[in-house]
Amino acid sequence: MKKSLFAILAASSLLFAESYQVNTLSAKQWGMAHTGAGLKLGAESMNFNPGAMGFLDKTLDISAGATFIIPEVEVIAGGATTTNSNMGTPMYVYLASGIKDWLSAGISFTTPYGNAADYGKDWPGAALLQSIDLKVFALQPTVAFKFLDKISIGIGPAIYLGSSFEQSKDLMNPPAGVASGTFSGDADVAVGVNAGILYDLLPNKLAFGLAYRSGVDMKVSDGKAEVESAIPNPMFEIIRSSKFEAELPLPANLNVGISFLPMDKLVLAFDWQIIFWGAYKELSLKFDNPMLSQVSQKKYDNTFAYRLGAQYTLIPQLDLRLGVYYDESPVADDYLTPESPSTDKFGSTIGFSFRPIPNLSIDASFGYSNGSGLLGRDATSGSNPDKDDGLDARYEVQAWVPAVGVSFNF
Repeated sequence: MKKSLFAILAASSLLFAESYQVNTLSAKQWGMAHTGAGLKLGAESMNFNPGAMGFLDKTLDISAGATFIIPEVEVIAGGATTTNSNMGTPMYVYLASGIKDWLSAGISFTTPYGNAADYGKDWPGAALLQSIDLKVFALQPTVAFKFLDKISIGIGPAIYLGSSFEQSKDLMNPPAGVASGTFSGDADVAVGVNAGILYDLLPNKLAFGLAYRSGVDMKVSDGKAEVESAIPNPMFEIIRSSKFEAELPLPANLNVGISFLPMDKLVLAFDWQIIFWGAYKELSLKFDNPMLSQVSQKKYDNTFAYRLGAQYTLIPQLDLRLGVYYDESPVADDYLTPESPSTDKFGSTIGFSFRPIPNLSIDASFGYSNGSGLLGRDATSGSNPDKDDGLDARYEVQAWVPAVGVSFNF
């Protein structure tokens, strides 16, 4: 019972982070594999590189959109294949203004973390995880200053307005269906920093950008549990009456980007991203009833992501985009679990922007991410003595990711 309860709450908290960091917060830039640290993107620079926003030359720049992440996670264990295909819908809104030639300011609202998963009630790993829903929201006011017409710096607080999760699961397996628990909690507000610099090495030809988003600790200070059971059990009453606290890091990110315009109609961009997952060593759950408290070892590693994108202006009203990327997993084989089906991923993207009038852009893109086949993972966490919430299984992950957006400026 104690192990089963812990696995549920560990999964709920874990999905704040792991490899569920959202990198699809622009329908335009998703078409270029989500490059942007070395590009002048107006209001959208608040996400990619706040420093680049200093080059905004519009009185008002607004961009909004959503992504539809359609995953297929296959877990092959116990001779059976179980699939999770719950869709996630990250969204974004950016608003910025060029107040002076040297000063710009803006604010953004995004969903930088989130996940929805449902493996069903009767799969081989049901004792560890059945379903979960997680949402994280972030608000970021930003200001940027331009110097000497070539250099701009930007900075703003990244305010995580909290996150929420809710999960239901059988508490006894076997036998299944005897007791159902719903576990939920809201995270406290957390504040980090997002800062960057863009250097226009050769004006309108070659630019270099550097951006840093600090890590934060997300804290759940008043988690609760509800239990429905047809069979009385004193442990269920203990669970119902207990509150829990949990804390885990959202990792810092460092992005280095470069953009190059070999001709007026063509833009090339490359981003190198470091995600400091190494800050996530363990997940500790502290209940007001000490007999329920647990610590789960994670021991994540820092990872790299590489992104390459291109944009070509076919006609003044139409831009076409292509991109490829490679994203490493932070999880070792003997720490891989159903709530973190993490694999190295290779992805490709396409997209376009259509401007029916000069100030209005309709943006769309599509990406495919592949972590299956040769990139699939054979987990050994079930036989790891350091890991009591694991499962020996093979994980195959892929996702189809369309995105739509609209932007307006004057």
